Formats: sequence, structure tokens, C-alpha cells
Amino acid sequence: MTKAPPSNLTHHEYAARIAALSIHLDGILSAVPIAFADMTPSKLPKEAGVYIIYTTELGPTSPYYIGRSKNLRQRLHNNHLMGPLANARLKKYLIDSQECIDIAASKAFIRAHCHARWILIPDMRERFLAEGFLAATLQPKYGIHEEH
Repeated sequence: MTKAPPSNLTHHEYAARIAALSIHLDGILSAVPIAFADMTPSKLPKEAGVYIIYTTELGPTSPYYIGRSKNLRQRLHNNHLMGPLANARLKKYLIDSQECIDIAASKAFIRAHCHARWILIPDMRERFLAEGFLAATLQPKYGIHEEH
């Protein structure tokens, strides 16, 4: 069942929605980071959530990438770190922008320079909203300039 869009929300109601989404921003920025260099599947949850990937140099308020997944372990370790270009958009962006020359270099860059933080969000609709809010607020370097 889909939720009908609201009609005629007041300014106060919009402010309440923004405040509710801000909890996700606070949560992800205060989450314990994990360096991709230290990342193993057992250190990641299998649950659904939203994540940010950022470099040590720029920090979590200037992420390279923001995403959502129904299985964070699969997405962060198996796709972003170990996966091929088809499953790891960040590697593709690093190559396309010429920040890295190939998939091996992009994997080495991610392993050497990147960290991830996440928050668990079981509800799919809430994950979509949180990802969009985080992207609008933090404006990641990659991933917001194309639709998929």
C-alpha cells in the first residue's frame, strides 16, 4: 500500500518533518566509523540502513558518497570494496572523474583513504527519505548528479 502525499501542510508540519529527518543526520555523524582498510564482513551489520563513505582528509561532513541498502554488509564490503564496477558506483565515479585510473586503483584508494558510517533503518520508505535528506544536507562529491 502506498502512502498518499500530504496536502496543505503547515509550516509547522514541514518543520516537524525536517526535525524528524535531522535525527538521521545526527545519528550518522555520531556513528562509529570503520576504515575500509579494517573492514571485514563480520564488522558490518546485515541489516538495512543508510551509509556515508568519506575520506579521512575531508571527514564525514564532506562525504564522497551516500547510499542506502537492505543489507549494509553486502553493500559496503562485497560491493563498494570488493565488487566490480557494475556493483560499486563509487569506484566508477572515481575512475570517471580521473581521480583513479582503473578499478584496482579505485579499490586501493577506497581501502587507503575511506571510512564508512551507517545507521540502521529497517523501513524502506524511511531509508529513501533519510538518504535524500542526507544527500541534500551533506551534498556528497559523487552520486547526486545522475539518476539510476
